[in-house]
Parts: sequence; C-alpha cells; structure tokens
Amino acid sequence: MELVLTLLVLHGVLGGLDVVLNHELAERLPQRPDAALEEALHAAREALFAALFLGLAWFEWQGMAAWLVAAVIACEVTVSTWDSVLEDRTRCLPPLERVLHVALLINLGAYTVLLAPHWLAWRALPTAVVPVSHGWQSVALTALGLAAMAWCVRDALSSRRLRQATGLRSAMAGR
Repeated sequence: MELVLTLLVLHGVLGGLDVVLNHELAERLPQRPDAALEEALHAAREALFAALFLGLAWFEWQGMAAWLVAAVIACEVTVSTWDSVLEDRTRCLPPLERVLHVALLINLGAYTVLLAPHWLAWRALPTAVVPVSHGWQSVALTALGLAAMAWCVRDALSSRRLRQATGLRSAMAGR
C-alpha cells in the first residue's frame, strides 16, 4: 500500500501544479466566461480527489465499503474524460498542460493497478471501515485532501459566478 499512497501524493502534487500553472496563471480560467462548465468539472474532480486522498489516508474500506473506493475512481475517470473533451473543444492547451495531463493519466493507471490487489483483499473481508495510519503519507494526503476541498469550493463558486455573468449578459443582449 505504501507505493499506492506515494503515487497518490505524487498525483496530488502534479494535479496542484496543473491547477496553479495552467488553470490559474496561464489560462486564468476563473475569469473566463466560457470556462463555467470547465470550472464545474474541476470542482467535481477536486471533490472526488479530496474523498480519495482523505479516505485512503486514514481508512481501509473493507467488504462492501470497498466499492466506494472503486466508485470514486470510476467517477474521477468519467469527470476527467469529460473535462479532456471539453478542453479540446474550448481552448488550445499549452504544451506544459498536455504533458502534465499525460503524466497524471499514467500515474492514475499506476496507482489504480497497484491498488487493485489491496482492493480485492479488502473486498474479501467483512464490511467495515477500519482506521489506519500510514505515517507521513497519511499526513501528506490529508494536506492534499484539504487543499482539494478548498479548491473545490473555489472552483464551484467560480463556475456559479461565470454562469450567472453569462446569463446576465445573455439577458441584457436580448433586450
């Protein structure tokens, strides 16, 4: 499990770099009226990662509870795929953003494959959510989970503001 959690920490760091360098500094998505849906998808993905980071930092999800971990990962893949298609339709991604997305995709595959044997072992146990501690990895994943939750709220509010501004502009144009 140590390698899985290390790869999750790496995922959080790479994802954070993508958000700050590409979404915030280069593209300024929270200020772009055409980015309301993209910001909403980012908020959803950040909520999913907050759950994954915090959930795996401190708990083993045994029996039927293991399906929650699988569901979060499946939802994240769905949201990220939708976001990727949307990005290709709405803006030209800079090379750094494309490189980070490839690295994140490779890392997703790696931690998912490495998590699978643990997940299967958890599935074979009676249903329970068992507290655990993974030392520095639990602490790092907690910090990343809290950051993801904060950014989720920020992006959700940004999406709402952009949708409202776009609606207001549309209503004013109709006058």
